[in-house]
Amino acid sequence: MGSGCLKVTKYFLFLFNLLFFILGAVILGFGIWILFDKLTFISALKTSSDSFKIGAYILIAVGAVTILMGLLGCIGAVNEIRCLLGVYFTCLLLIFLAQIAAGLLIYFQQDRVKNEMSTMVQNLIQDYNSGNEEKKSIQEAWDYVQKQLNCCGWDGPKDWMNNTLLKNESYTSYPCSCSSNNSYPFGFCTMDTDNGTLGSDWWPVHSQGCMDGVQSWLRDNLGIILGVCIGVAAIELLGMLLSMSLCKNIHSEDYTKVPKS
Repeated sequence: MGSGCLKVTKYFLFLFNLLFFILGAVILGFGIWILFDKLTFISALKTSSDSFKIGAYILIAVGAVTILMGLLGCIGAVNEIRCLLGVYFTCLLLIFLAQIAAGLLIYFQQDRVKNEMSTMVQNLIQDYNSGNEEKKSIQEAWDYVQKQLNCCGWDGPKDWMNNTLLKNESYTSYPCSCSSNNSYPFGFCTMDTDNGTLGSDWWPVHSQGCMDGVQSWLRDNLGIILGVCIGVAAIELLGMLLSMSLCKNIHSEDYTKVPKS
């Protein structure tokens, strides 16, 4: 390889790893946010399933390793250090294989995650009480999901028939977030009726359950999700090819190029 091509490969690999470093910081921050979030529906998911906590720890680990790899790649590329480039290639290959393993795990564990989410939402609906300050953030997060997806309950409005407060009120109230007619998206709304005991069939709420809404959202955005995954995999493969090419064409080691602390 000519010296010109070697320089182009070297600096292109440096820019690639700079972007990789930024990507690692984003992944690390996202994992930390999931782990410590207490204001969105993610906090409810964490309390019901260890899978989301494990996922957060995995994101933090991947982000930290990606940052380290970005540093190794930048130093190895600029200073033409074959040892660092070799370590960089090995780490990148391991992450690529780990992503494939994670994708297969998610695919084969999707029924378990679905069941855990269903149980969590059913318990949340059963104990829903807008006056409970301890669970207010989790309940408002679920109200937000119902409002945004135009859905009610997990399987449907009948899930709210198990709510303790609605039972005591003979189902003359209904969750405000289940209806598009209410500007106030939290708590329960009371129906004007003289018929005594009512039920979910009488409520002015959406008939679709949120499980269908979530699955519909995933189907609609599956192309974007797959595109991002394929793009990341392609970038990783490009990084491995560049590091191999540069490492192969560095003819002599010069450890005086290693930055000294």
